[in-house]
Amino acid sequence: MKARKYFALGFIPALLLAALPAAAQQTYAIQGAKIYTLAGPPIENGTVVIRDGKIVAVGADVSVPSGAEVIDAAGLQVYPGLFDPLSRLGLTEVGAVRATVDTTELGRYNPHLKAATAVHPASEHIPVTRANGITHALTAPRGGVISGQAAVIHLAGWTIEEMAIETSVAMILNWPGIQTQPFTKGKTEYDKRVVELEDWMEAARHYAQAAEKGAAGKVERDLKLEALVPVVQGKLLVIVMASSKRAIEDAVAFAGKNNLKIIIAGGTDAWKVKDLLKEKNIPVILARTQRLPAREDQPYDRPFSLPGELHAAGIKIAFATFDAAHARTLPYEAANAVPHGLPWEEALKAVTLYPAQMLGVDDRLGTIEVGKLANLIVTDGDPLEIQTEVRYLFINGQPTSTDNKHRRLYKKYLARP
Repeated sequence: MKARKYFALGFIPALLLAALPAAAQQTYAIQGAKIYTLAGPPIENGTVVIRDGKIVAVGADVSVPSGAEVIDAAGLQVYPGLFDPLSRLGLTEVGAVRATVDTTELGRYNPHLKAATAVHPASEHIPVTRANGITHALTAPRGGVISGQAAVIHLAGWTIEEMAIETSVAMILNWPGIQTQPFTKGKTEYDKRVVELEDWMEAARHYAQAAEKGAAGKVERDLKLEALVPVVQGKLLVIVMASSKRAIEDAVAFAGKNNLKIIIAGGTDAWKVKDLLKEKNIPVILARTQRLPAREDQPYDRPFSLPGELHAAGIKIAFATFDAAHARTLPYEAANAVPHGLPWEEALKAVTLYPAQMLGVDDRLGTIEVGKLANLIVTDGDPLEIQTEVRYLFINGQPTSTDNKHRRLYKKYLARP
């Protein structure tokens, strides 16, 4: 059977394409593009073959299978889909309307709660975000001290079951802040919160021992402690929200004492403790670069130069938006670091491969290699540049529409009489 040409995607409903059952999935071939695999040098005039949601072939001399839908990508470029490793996508819609915000629960300690259960697949933020090349993201709860468990999701699908890549990939811990005025009172409250955290970790260890060695049915089930067991056993990653020098140092010491595997998120003052982070091999998920410096006495370009400084120190970094409405700006958070000392390829990897490695999903995401999930973008230029257009978008092996609310409103008002 002769291979067929596959052209436009914009007219196909996004959720419909993303939610096709396995039996209806076809074989696709992206042909003639420059392919940035991020697993090796770029492939000129290459072909990527996709089947059953995965990449089955990639290279310069790949044959197009009979019956495949072919995308003629001559003059275009193929990249792994971009990855926002800390967002609120699917958890919040309109910040001023409380009924549309499901990011935070009551209480300071909620390790048993999973963000995946609250994801709203029809959120308008999701199509807007993926139209800019972001194909998957970590969506995380917020609030309290232990917010709950974050999930890695595809940015397409009818239900969370179709969207989910990992429903529990990391625990979110907000490191306690310290009140500066009056300092004595603030320090006392800070120490109290840290001791509370220590108590939770110790209780989780005792709970694990009782569950393992105790008689069946005699250990009263505790969902919160049960959720913390993988954390204290070093099996579940902890993303620690910490920005100040003191918070980062204390969080690292706490992790070492309790055998926790951590990532620092935020990391505004990470440059002050880069030797410690390098020594402990702790990666950093950086907050948005497109912001003002944290303090009046800092250089205006501190948010832009921080990524390059950490990279030069040998610390693995990733960029994130920590948001839903601004998740679409992810490529530009990385791009703004490039003129300030971060190599371009490192910036690209910081929104593709490195977050996948940090979160332990690089066996499925982050590069264009055989066997990995086919989350890909086909562009007419550098995906970190604002003028670049995403021509084709594949999520979980399915071509997905780039149509979104922003584009519809733009067209509507452009045509206004």
